[in-house]
Amino acid sequence: MCPPTLAGMLEGQRGGFGGGLPAPCLWVLALDYTLWPFWVDTHVDPPFQRGRAGSVLDARGRPVRLYPEVLAVLERLQGLGVPMAAASRTGETRGATQLLELFGLHSFLHRVEIYPGGKSAHFHRLQQDTGVPFAQMLFFDDEERNIRDVSKLGVTCVLVPNGMTQALLTQGLEAFARSCPPAPVPHTAPPQGAE
Repeated sequence: MCPPTLAGMLEGQRGGFGGGLPAPCLWVLALDYTLWPFWVDTHVDPPFQRGRAGSVLDARGRPVRLYPEVLAVLERLQGLGVPMAAASRTGETRGATQLLELFGLHSFLHRVEIYPGGKSAHFHRLQQDTGVPFAQMLFFDDEERNIRDVSKLGVTCVLVPNGMTQALLTQGLEAFARSCPPAPVPHTAPPQGAE
């Protein structure tokens, strides 16, 4: 079940919210150029492995990394108690899945949609599997065409120009709050004897 509001959830965090802002029911993140600074199917060489110092290396022994704030963002999202999913159009499904495991990101994700095709297909599948309406999803991606396509479904979308950051997370929460209709105000009858 979705948390009904963000009131108090972000207490003490940079860009904290209050006042009962609505919270999304599903956070969805792209992979390439959103969580890590490369295309997994062209800029690095799978298979991947863990190096001696704990770093992640591609098949040529070159280190591959996440963007600096990714783990902090995922921990913050996890703290909000809302499920997370990944959606990627890469054809290198095996390599992308391997990176999620090696970076320890699978533990944050409730659903993973990694296969070629349009992002709309990923979202239809996520909606079908989770039952979460599109209007209750918040999506972060680095490609404008994906933002355009997915926003047509009614998903709140945020463009990620240089990797996922805490500031973009806050921007996404604010955009989601603006996209939600205000809660209805209960009608109360006038006091008896009032004219």
